[in-house]
Amino acid sequence: MNETVALGDLPEWDLSDLYPGTESAELAGDLDRAEADSKAFNTTYAGKIGDLDDAALGAAIAEYERIQETLGRVMSYAYLVYAGNMTDPAVAKFFQTMQERVNGITSHLLFLTLELNRIDDAALAEKLTEPAVAHYEPWIRDTRVFRPYQLSDELEKLLHEKAISGRNAWNRLFDETMASLRFSVDGKDLTSEEALHLLSDGDGAVRKKAGLALGDVFADNVRLFALITNTLAKDKEIEDTWRKLPEPETARHLSNQVEQNVVDALAGAVIDAYPRLSHRYYALKANWMGREKLDYWDRNAPLPDDDDRLIPWGEATEIVLGAYNRFSPDLGAVGQRFFDNAWIDAPSRPGKAPGAFAHPTVPSAHPYLLLNYQGKTRDVMTLAHELGHGVHQVLAGDQGALMSDTPLTLAETASVFGEMLTFRALLDQTDNPNRRRIMLASKVEDMLNTVVRQTAFYDFERRLHRARRDGELTPEAIGDIWMAVQTESLGPVFRLDGDYRHFWCYIPHFIHSPFYVYAYAFGDCLVNALYAVYQTAEAGFQAKYLEMLKAGGTLRHKELLAPFGLDAGDPAFWSKGLGVIEGFIDELAEA
Repeated sequence: MNETVALGDLPEWDLSDLYPGTESAELAGDLDRAEADSKAFNTTYAGKIGDLDDAALGAAIAEYERIQETLGRVMSYAYLVYAGNMTDPAVAKFFQTMQERVNGITSHLLFLTLELNRIDDAALAEKLTEPAVAHYEPWIRDTRVFRPYQLSDELEKLLHEKAISGRNAWNRLFDETMASLRFSVDGKDLTSEEALHLLSDGDGAVRKKAGLALGDVFADNVRLFALITNTLAKDKEIEDTWRKLPEPETARHLSNQVEQNVVDALAGAVIDAYPRLSHRYYALKANWMGREKLDYWDRNAPLPDDDDRLIPWGEATEIVLGAYNRFSPDLGAVGQRFFDNAWIDAPSRPGKAPGAFAHPTVPSAHPYLLLNYQGKTRDVMTLAHELGHGVHQVLAGDQGALMSDTPLTLAETASVFGEMLTFRALLDQTDNPNRRRIMLASKVEDMLNTVVRQTAFYDFERRLHRARRDGELTPEAIGDIWMAVQTESLGPVFRLDGDYRHFWCYIPHFIHSPFYVYAYAFGDCLVNALYAVYQTAEAGFQAKYLEMLKAGGTLRHKELLAPFGLDAGDPAFWSKGLGVIEGFIDELAEA
């Protein structure tokens, strides 16, 4: 049977909840109004923020939020249209035009945060006694985190306006290049998403062909990807130097509202655990497969006795929503809205953005999910993951446009928790010991991909950005860093040879959001600890969990985790999370 038919009717999103079309009067009208409003806002308030009385400051921030919400809607729509087909020149032109227009509009608004940061702490504390200002205290707090690294108004405006022809342009080059690449496997030209999907095929010959095809194409294009990577790393170094940021990753930690020592403790704990986690598990996997060594294309191979069946979309929906509803009918009801409405785009198509994401858009609208659903168990878990993001974004929406966004470290909590709920529900329904072993192995691999692999990515970025300070890195030099990190993280059972040295080039996080990746490991270990609390908790856990999601970006990780008796600042916290993975591996070793 054709796989597309077997998957059932895959939903496609309807973006008309944002705008009727790219040429619509509604879109043009919002842009014109936002431009006029931003200019008026600049005329009224520029140079005066520090002198405003308390009520006037609250009114100014509220007006700023209103304009930003409109612009957020515009750019959400533009990006989602673009994500649907990155290889269409007309779509790419529309996306670039919107970026340029919105960038110009927001240049009139930039002064607000710069002037807020120049207000003396004592004077600001007095203004925060006004309820209209106090409402925005979390946003003001997070804005002022960057206060020590702020440049002059002129330089900030220059960096803001040049981003459109600087790093944003390099991001677009990466996206459109990756979307246009084709990988030949058995006479078929596949997208990167389709080729990467074959690395989890049950047939080793298919996995090998896909792995070699990916390596061949990456090798043919590695000079371009190295140029993009070098340019963006240098661009970041220049800006970090001007801002006097001490390390390449410091800006990410500040935006994540997480302390350097907390991330260092996480990364250190995971790296120290490589032998007990990934090295041990993959040695077990090689033994199950009757092999002394595994090739890189075998990393995500199903186990020999896995039926590797296709899971139709309807069944995947029932699995995920069933797990959400069993945990909390309120959580499940929010998740149901994504399926009742056209908020999900699931089919894999040429030109479509690879991977998966949940885009929050703006609080006055709703999130959208992008998937490339191909019917594997991992795709079901991806649906559970992205739906967690979407539900989180809906629940946090009441915090408003300035405070609904959650720091990346905590943004992964609901998504990974959703995966855990789905996995545990499936495991509880399984009586067959062999099927249970396969499910446990699959979950361990997902956790290794989330914790070990993403920590290795973070280590790769740290090494690359530090090496870039000494000059441009050749593709070979970048490949050497990649191979060193992969060898350390995956262990001696793997043959990591040939064009695998170029596989760094397809990871979009390195391009779009440097040092993002540790947030996945943070979220997975956090959820392991959180789920352990849930398993022994008395009534009321679900209500506290929903309140945590509703908080959006208003609270820091210490405040959010305190009701559950957890503290990410405690080094033992990470050991608990990693212990869950190790416990699963122990169970597999004894099976």
